[in-house]
Amino acid sequence: MCGIVGYTGYKDATPILIDGLETLAYRGYDSAGVAVWNGSGIVMRKEKGQLKNLEEILRKEPIFGNSGIGHTRWATHGEPSYINSHPHADVQQKLVLVHNGIIENYLSLKTMLVNNGCRFVSDTDTEVVAQLLGYVYKGDPLSAILTVMRMIEGSFALAILFMDDPHSIYCACKDSPMVVGIGEDGAHVASDIPAMLAYTRDVTFMSDMQVAVLRPNGISFYNEFGQSINKAVIHIDWDIDAAKKGTYEHYMMKEICEEPVAFRKTLEQYVSVKDMRLKSDCFPWNADDVDKLKRIRIIGCGTAYHAGVMGKKYFSELAKLPVEIEIASEFRYSGHCFEEGEQLIVISQSGETADTIAAMRMAKQRGINVTAICNVIGSTIAREADSVLFTYAGPEIAVAATKSYLAQITVLFLTALYLGKLRGALDAKKVSSLLEELSKVPTHIQNLINERERIQFFASKSFASKHVFFIGRGLDYGLAMEAALKLKEISYIHSEAYAAGELKHGTIALIEDGSLVVALVTQRHLSAKIASNIEEVRVRGANVLCITNGYLPDIEGHCNEVWQLESLSEILSPFCAIVPMQLLAYYMAVQRGCSVDKPRNLAKSVTVE
Repeated sequence: MCGIVGYTGYKDATPILIDGLETLAYRGYDSAGVAVWNGSGIVMRKEKGQLKNLEEILRKEPIFGNSGIGHTRWATHGEPSYINSHPHADVQQKLVLVHNGIIENYLSLKTMLVNNGCRFVSDTDTEVVAQLLGYVYKGDPLSAILTVMRMIEGSFALAILFMDDPHSIYCACKDSPMVVGIGEDGAHVASDIPAMLAYTRDVTFMSDMQVAVLRPNGISFYNEFGQSINKAVIHIDWDIDAAKKGTYEHYMMKEICEEPVAFRKTLEQYVSVKDMRLKSDCFPWNADDVDKLKRIRIIGCGTAYHAGVMGKKYFSELAKLPVEIEIASEFRYSGHCFEEGEQLIVISQSGETADTIAAMRMAKQRGINVTAICNVIGSTIAREADSVLFTYAGPEIAVAATKSYLAQITVLFLTALYLGKLRGALDAKKVSSLLEELSKVPTHIQNLINERERIQFFASKSFASKHVFFIGRGLDYGLAMEAALKLKEISYIHSEAYAAGELKHGTIALIEDGSLVVALVTQRHLSAKIASNIEEVRVRGANVLCITNGYLPDIEGHCNEVWQLESLSEILSPFCAIVPMQLLAYYMAVQRGCSVDKPRNLAKSVTVE
């Protein structure tokens, strides 16, 4: 959610901070602010609303200095306002800080501080941290930070400027991401990689209860006991232009158009395309491991959960493995009885999803092996999982996940192929045949993107819909879940996914004259069944859009409009069928005048529970 940036070095800090905050705006925010050392004191500028409001203030009242911190806030404790915006200072003006996360024991700490003479000006839990740090500070920043870290409960990422040491930025974190890096002209800190790409590619990810001290010529790290430690530096090879919008009106459209490349990059990481062979050394299991494998559990949130739904079907069909899938926030409290031979797969684009991290840690404490599917090297999930299957989608800025979902289901499918081969459920010929067909998917996706005007025209006729229902069977039902999420999160249209066979068990009562129903029919062996479901809603007044995998005569005459995909094996159809659903959501949102990249009430990275 909230975004942190910081810089100390030899350049003017303010433009660097604003640039970083603009890059992090996709995370969601309702206010923004900066604090910069101007040579004689720490000066703050902050404002409610869009970042442009802060930029306007800085144009009228500029700050010049070589060290500073910035923040975009997503309101939790205290309404969006100037007073509640970050940065926050202590009552004696000894320090200024910004904070991501939630301090769970802030009320008891606030009571203690008030009883000891502290005056609070905001309603935030963040100011409690600032006041507490100022209260315990006796001239040694590191000692004060270590003391405060032991006193506060909850999640936090902190970037702090001390009046006594204004050219240093002190950083600390627990259960909230923070990445630091040194560039040619100084040191940087941010809550996500894209904010730093223009300045450095060599970064270090902080771990829980660690402190980093950034100075213009280097970074020092300390553990929770104040002992100096060494941290590994990771080189990020993302293309800097991949994190910029370029000529596209929205990041979401740019990222949909990048799906053929994201798919190909992910595929080629795990497949030798010259001889259509899986690279066995890219998967974390050998034959002995697979012999012991009895069950797979998959967890994720939102789009990652929907990818897991597809993964369950792939593992069941291709590897003949029992699979359970659960939403990460529910998994934590379900009282699972784990058995020997179980494998947990956690899915997260950012690698920082709070509920997924907590569920993963719970499973690891119970001795369960964890494999992560993740897009961010060095993220918390990537660091803590026993093994990682990386996706290669590159940076994804729009809140609505598109290319990351495609990359996730690609990795899940390839993993199911690998396990199916080792378990003897698939022979080498079948694996090679599927890989050969899979290699053609980028071309099919590109063709769909090239013909998107048809989808735009349909959206221009349908954007006034109040309710949209997505129906499907088998793989198509899993796909319908993600399609419904895409539409509701960026267009604000109420949309739901239903297993087509469940219509008669209550859902059909929602159908009324003019309802829009999107029927996904890419599974030929189920087309006759879903044709009757389509007819059930059509005769009750629904307008039906059908997405098919090639020509399916069973549905002819039952739909108001049909979009035909290029013919693929049924099990591969989701890789193409999701694209028109993403485009439909995009164009419906555009027609309705919605904020496509930053929909209301949502954030890209959900780093608090």
